[in-house]
Amino acid sequence: MFRMKVVGAFAALGVLTGCASLSDINNVDAVRGMDAAGGTPFNQALFAEYKELTLFEADQMYDWPDAGLFARKAMAAANNDVVLPEELGNWDLPDEHVGELTEARGRLLAALEATARVQAPIEAAHAQGRFDCWVEQQEENHQPDHIAACREGFYAAMEALEAAMQPTPTPMGAPEPYIVFFAFDSAEIDSSGMGIVDDAVAAAQRMGIIDFSVTGHADRAGSEAYNLALSLRRANAVRDALVARGILSQNISVAGRGEAEPAVPTPDGVREPANRRVEIIIQ
Repeated sequence: MFRMKVVGAFAALGVLTGCASLSDINNVDAVRGMDAAGGTPFNQALFAEYKELTLFEADQMYDWPDAGLFARKAMAAANNDVVLPEELGNWDLPDEHVGELTEARGRLLAALEATARVQAPIEAAHAQGRFDCWVEQQEENHQPDHIAACREGFYAAMEALEAAMQPTPTPMGAPEPYIVFFAFDSAEIDSSGMGIVDDAVAAAQRMGIIDFSVTGHADRAGSEAYNLALSLRRANAVRDALVARGILSQNISVAGRGEAEPAVPTPDGVREPANRRVEIIIQ
């Protein structure tokens, strides 16, 4: 970041001679004992990312200026502030890497400005942490393994983030039945009923489904035994109509419920048109 850095065995001496500011040292020490329990899930995770970067730069690389930078970002995340990925213009980056980093930052920001901070907070924070790590290492440009680890970590984090943000398929509920209604005491399918059968066949063909469930029903006029037989005749009539339209009979299950499952509950003996029906379900 346009500054001299202290690296390696002379770090302690560098601190004493002013290459690291007292505020950097204090901020690093503060972050050591901090947590972000009160923040949003994203900022809690982001704090952890920046704390890890802070301690790595301070304790292993003896890079106090960048340790101080990451400490400030960690504290801002702990304070639940909005913390953005690094601005590339603030870094002295090799020209040949600016294009890729610019594209990577745009990809990350697009996710963050959508719903990533809420929808996938852990993945989003990790992607931001890896991006800032990559920028810092790329500016130094002398540790290829470290650069590669941060860069590859960023791309892997972005893949995980973008996968987590994909819409979850809505589970399909129970299939809606196609209902064929019948006249009183009849198992004949009228023209309207034949249209319903046509609709069911067309829908099954669109979905690539070949199995059907056909269940007949009756109202409560007449005896239970008579209505059970009538409901089965109605179901068989619909089955025959499906077969006539190319559906294999072995792919059609047929049942009669009589008056046991009315669409509209009624007293015994009542004629109810809504209960004189066959329900076709595409399975």
